[in-house]
Amino acid sequence: MQQELKSEITKQHIVHQAFKLFYENGFKSTSINDVMKATKMTKGAFYHHYENKEQLALEVIKLKIQKRVYDGMIAPLNEEGNAMEILESTFVHRLKSFPTHEKNNGCPMNNFINEIGNTKKSCQLALKNIIEKWKSSLIALIERGKAEGAIKESTNNEAVATFLISSFEGIRGIRKLYDDDQIINDYIKGISNYLQQLKP
Repeated sequence: MQQELKSEITKQHIVHQAFKLFYENGFKSTSINDVMKATKMTKGAFYHHYENKEQLALEVIKLKIQKRVYDGMIAPLNEEGNAMEILESTFVHRLKSFPTHEKNNGCPMNNFINEIGNTKKSCQLALKNIIEKWKSSLIALIERGKAEGAIKESTNNEAVATFLISSFEGIRGIRKLYDDDQIINDYIKGISNYLQQLKP
């Protein structure tokens, strides 16, 4: 049991350091040697836990990225309250709250999608699973909003959910090209206007 705990702690350390490296330097630009250097592990110790970089990436997606998206973008959608206010809080106010480091580096999930989404099948499926869970929670919230009278009955749940996710991820990627938040401020005005149009 003690050995299993030690092994789990070691894996968490590797995943944590790998996430930081993948996020700041990119998945493709980060080598196994970079991870070993960051974790101060030998090659033998590293390969005892992970067969290759793709397997490590999959763990990073499942243990780090999935948790970030769930905590920040999915869990709030399941809270009690006015559906429209929840949408505004999640897609407008949260965007303002990201620290400069995360604005400059973009969304970790989006970065992974752009780098390896269509080349590593296991990672593709894991990333798609996160998006689908996010989309399902949005659809449920929109449907709830209709029942509450906060959202137009004619609203296409799937289309709105897809648009909100796509636009949010898109602006997080585009922000990496700029030195200030003007592009985010413009987006916020646009998405705020869009959400207003969903009201009855």
